[in-house]
Amino acid sequence: MSTSKFGSKLILAAVALTFAMPLHAQNLGQVVGEGDLANWDISIGRDGVGLPTGSGTSSEGSAIWSEQCSACHGENGKGGPAGDLVGGIGSLTSLEHNKTVGSFWPYSTTLFDYVRRAMPYYAPGSLSDDEVYSIVAYLLNQNEIITDDAIMDAESLPQVEMPNADGFISYWPVANQ
Repeated sequence: MSTSKFGSKLILAAVALTFAMPLHAQNLGQVVGEGDLANWDISIGRDGVGLPTGSGTSSEGSAIWSEQCSACHGENGKGGPAGDLVGGIGSLTSLEHNKTVGSFWPYSTTLFDYVRRAMPYYAPGSLSDDEVYSIVAYLLNQNEIITDDAIMDAESLPQVEMPNADGFISYWPVANQ
């Protein structure tokens, strides 16, 4: 047998053996425990199931917005390089539509979920639950969906009626009640 054929067979055997070994034997990754998963299991449903304790108001959100959000989304949620989050209500049926929190998002709870997981862009997941409630309250107020004095928390946030709540068809069937 030539040296090149022997070398090829040796490499194939090593690759096959590597794939046959369990991941922990390959010294890749680590076992994930229930506690580890809890930090990632933070999904919030449209009905508000999973919302954490805490609360926030639009005025509290205004201060946080100026510090954490305005560089990307502009003062008052308009004009930043990452796009408007305020305005555009009723524009989706026109050619000049503007997809914002007020015009596009169907549920206030999924707004909370998104902000909590992905914002601010440079440090996702760094905001406290109170800060997220406050930012969401600020955005809802800027879009004239809630009043200045509304307090957003796990009880009140799912009750917010979004202007585009009927603009989507759910993929998930609704259980008969």
